[in-house]
Amino acid sequence: MEVSFVSNSKEETRSFGMMLASMLKVGDVILLEGDLGAGKTTLVGGVAKGLSIEGDVISPTFNIMKCYFGGKLPLYHIDAYRLENQNIELGLEEYIEGNGACFIEWPVYIEPLIPDEHLKISLHHLGEDQRKIVISSDDPRWAAFIEKVKEDFHAC
Repeated sequence: MEVSFVSNSKEETRSFGMMLASMLKVGDVILLEGDLGAGKTTLVGGVAKGLSIEGDVISPTFNIMKCYFGGKLPLYHIDAYRLENQNIELGLEEYIEGNGACFIEWPVYIEPLIPDEHLKISLHHLGEDQRKIVISSDDPRWAAFIEKVKEDFHAC
């Protein structure tokens, strides 16, 4: 299953994140793909807002992981970019399989830790704040979400 739409602003990308937040359950894993500055952290900021997490969401690029609590469920935001070609045991699986929702940027670098049941979101620059967002999953759990995206964001 796959759907795509164009987000014309950061606010629209955040709104998509807020809608995604309403569908999240404990143990959900969302893979985020896209170049630097593609809007991955903006999307996660919308998810945090949708989960009623207060405060700003910042990129975990230099920290590898940021954790956000105090909302409807814990939010784990992993950036695996700096783990390329590393054989480091960091215990990330505790968060990926944990008691919240886990968003993973650059998942290719920790592929053995990625569960088969996940949602993939790819963000692509189209210009200024405009992004093409592609959502895909083979997991039937995400079918209703993909249909909702089609309706709410006039996706194809």
